[in-house]
Amino acid sequence: MTAGGDKAAALKLIPVSRETEARLDAYVDLLLLWQAKTNLVASSTLPQLWTRHVADSLQLLRLAPTANIWVDLGSGGGFPGVVLACALAETPGAAVHLVERNAKKAAFLREALRITGAPAIIHVADIEDYVDSLAGPVDCVTARAVAPLHRLVGFAEPLVARGARALFLKGQDVEGELTEATKYWKIKPQLRSSLTGQGWIVDLDRIERRTKSDNAQSGPA
Repeated sequence: MTAGGDKAAALKLIPVSRETEARLDAYVDLLLLWQAKTNLVASSTLPQLWTRHVADSLQLLRLAPTANIWVDLGSGGGFPGVVLACALAETPGAAVHLVERNAKKAAFLREALRITGAPAIIHVADIEDYVDSLAGPVDCVTARAVAPLHRLVGFAEPLVARGARALFLKGQDVEGELTEATKYWKIKPQLRSSLTGQGWIVDLDRIERRTKSDNAQSGPA
């Protein structure tokens, strides 16, 4: 599939406004420029950049259409955080908090926000430190290709306890990750198939840490 065909396929899956498309075009062009010197995405996925990464990120907005304040843990190359910010640019009061401790990736994110005008704030910090210091409301917390699910659930727990919803993009091994996560956390996730066919979305609105007595009652793992 050509680059143009890949983009058309992605936007057929998840249509966006002309203004959002222009912002995404600028972002993708920048990512391809920086990819040569900074590894932002797996090189093998570049021919399907729009479907594998852009559309995969955009679909989160369909699950939380009224969410304005997002926190993206470990933003890396900007998926899903920068894509969400590009799509939310015309929404009054919307903002995406991009948490990224790698200085080179944070520099890329800063340039991406400059050229797109997307409403996002970059936090150069470890995820745990950022979550511990965060004040103010959060509607959704998300992450993609950052850490195993049981760690992501731990990062998100303080935010979900305050009313946020967690939407984690995961690959085909999600069942194994869920099995591991439930050893540490009491969760009742909704598991949604990705519209791009590349994985799953783990949807959580309640997280509770398991205690020793919980584990004793459940028997051997």
